Amino acid sequence: MPEAYRGKGLSSALSYQDPKAAFRWLEAAFGFEPMFVILDADGNLAHSEMSYGDCVIMIGSEWSEDHKSPRSVGGRNTQSVHVQLAEGEDVDAHCEHARAAGAAIIAEPQTQFYGDRTYRAKDPEGHIWTFGVTVQKMTPEQWDKASGLTTRKRLD
Repeated sequence: MPEAYRGKGLSSALSYQDPKAAFRWLEAAFGFEPMFVILDADGNLAHSEMSYGDCVIMIGSEWSEDHKSPRSVGGRNTQSVHVQLAEGEDVDAHCEHARAAGAAIIAEPQTQFYGDRTYRAKDPEGHIWTFGVTVQKMTPEQWDKASGLTTRKRLD
């Protein structure tokens, strides 16, 4: 089993009505790697973690009124998760694999003005996921010219 303790970083934790099904689906559809699961005395999933590259996603149940699956709140999402594929990976093939596994593709693969090719998908309970891969490295000046936007490091 991989090391359960990590250094400084960011992880996302998602709540599901059926976290066991979500855990299995995320592995099959998106290629996330199981790290570990913690089961309670009744065999319910109390906590789980999956990895993708150096990142971790936590999958759990709806454990309070403030921790709900989109399925429980009319499909609403207050955040989405972005997953960056490694350079050279085929995001179109990733999309087709996810579609075949039952993902609802809500934005087909498209190359963005900043040089990444991305698609968006909903999992079976309605969480929104974006997957991207860099297909052309660009400078902020180049993507500003292509988009008409302005890039800065800070607001002021």
